[in-house]
Amino acid sequence: MERWSLGAKVVALALLLSAASHGRELPVKSSDRSFIYNHTLAKTLVEYASAVYMTDLTALFTWTCSRCNDLTQGFEMRSLIVDVENCLQAFVGVDHSLNSIIVAIRGTQENSVQNWIKDLIWKQLDLSYPNMPNAKVHSGFFSSYNNTILRLAITSAVHKARKSYGDINVIVTGHSMGGAMASFCALDLAMKLGGGSVQLMTFGQPRVGNAAFASYFAKYVPNTIRVTHGHDIVPHLPPYFSFLPQLTYHHFPREVWVQDSDGNTTERICDDSGEDPDCCRCISMFGLRIQDHFTYLGVDMEADDWSTCRIITAQRVQQFRLELAGNIMMTKHDIDVSIVEPSVQNRLEQF
Repeated sequence: MERWSLGAKVVALALLLSAASHGRELPVKSSDRSFIYNHTLAKTLVEYASAVYMTDLTALFTWTCSRCNDLTQGFEMRSLIVDVENCLQAFVGVDHSLNSIIVAIRGTQENSVQNWIKDLIWKQLDLSYPNMPNAKVHSGFFSSYNNTILRLAITSAVHKARKSYGDINVIVTGHSMGGAMASFCALDLAMKLGGGSVQLMTFGQPRVGNAAFASYFAKYVPNTIRVTHGHDIVPHLPPYFSFLPQLTYHHFPREVWVQDSDGNTTERICDDSGEDPDCCRCISMFGLRIQDHFTYLGVDMEADDWSTCRIITAQRVQQFRLELAGNIMMTKHDIDVSIVEPSVQNRLEQF
């Protein structure tokens, strides 16, 4: 664990400043009326968030991978998307037992976690969210979803699935960086479909915006749950400074804090502020650890191969594969090209 020593010192310094802050906190506007937490649903969604880490695209696309079972059996995969340059991955399909479209987005690769965490320490709110006055967000997380093939491909796949199955709900999930990207995806879909049609549940996601953004998010995606685990360090990043209420990052509600103790697991439903001081924020900076980030609700949240961003496909699924400007999309269904950008439309029309 020597490779963590420098990163740990940097994290400790930033979190010490965060813990020492005692300023005025900006309230986040939210409503309790839409909040429902379902443990069984959480167990199902964490399996989807884990499965999207798989590198064998054939097993994932055919839903025969080692993580494609248990509560997710019978899942209908519709589209699998890979951004090769940025090593991002997502899939869209239908869970018939939930009567919902599932969107899962892959998070961070382990060999970059140390640098990724250090980068989050001092990352400023550097982007104004479009059409939301005073809302500031993390430009990297925003761009990873909005400025890559993921947004176009996910939106198209969701649109096509709703054409096939009617206006069923959409559930978006992801872990770590994938959770941050899933947040922007859920907001994007909610703005198009209506907040009542979109649900978000993430696992171990970092903060993505300020208090103003959190208020907008709670308004447009009210059915949102952020699951945190024990002493996981990532939900504490980028740091929260209450003495800078206009400038600091601020989680949107609502958190469910999962703790393991003596073989027992408890789930604490936190308040609607997004920054409940009695939930994971109560953990001392000296008690935070990366290990809790890689297991959620007893499910392994690590990739099956961390050595590289591998892409493995078998010949039998090549007929479903399309390459778009170096990215990969695998789908069993026609693409609705009317909602994608012209630069990609010609390639999709040929598929």
